Amino acid sequence: MATSKKVITREEWEKRLNDVKIRKEDMNKLVMNFLVTEGYVDAAEKFRMESGTEHIDLATITDRMAVKKAVQCGNVEDAIEKVNDLNPEILDTNPQLFFHLQQQKLIELIRNGKVEEALEFAQEELAPRGEENQSFLEELERTVALLAFEDVANCPVGGLLDISQRLKTASEVNAAILTSQSHEKDPKLPSLLKMLIWAQSQLDEKAAYPRISDLSTAILEDPAV
Repeated sequence: MATSKKVITREEWEKRLNDVKIRKEDMNKLVMNFLVTEGYVDAAEKFRMESGTEHIDLATITDRMAVKKAVQCGNVEDAIEKVNDLNPEILDTNPQLFFHLQQQKLIELIRNGKVEEALEFAQEELAPRGEENQSFLEELERTVALLAFEDVANCPVGGLLDISQRLKTASEVNAAILTSQSHEKDPKLPSLLKMLIWAQSQLDEKAAYPRISDLSTAILEDPAV
């Protein structure tokens, strides 16, 4: 016979939550980590002033977001220049990132119908890198394949022209800049929320308790009995 779940009342659950002591300083650092990593400059500065958290260099956030925006808009050359202005070693020490930026530039040339320029760029800049790295060669071949289709939007490799490809490259650049500045490349808050969802799913099998269904409100729902 199946064992019935233990029922934890709201009163008991809230008491347990209140017994867990979390320092306000740690919460402030968690919020600041999210704002800095995601590039919310104005919010980060306002929060710093209100919370009294450690000083942050807002200029580095602004510069990083300028690079990210340039890639998202398809201005790859501008993005590369901005990255080198920030720290030339970022691209010098990360051949995969540099290749992906060059690949994105090739995609933009194809998007804009500059076929001859795209072929010349692929041959002179990307082909030599493909000869040294099999995965680079495969990515280059997929990208050049865009030129073989009249209706590129519906071709097998048409996804390279989606905005998601720009966002993917922009995220890679953003992570590399954060790492070079001794920041974590991913904010901690989303990971903690994923952990909360996982923990609740595990507990659901054993007990009925006031759980959080909507993370945006964090309202405790009465246990289902």
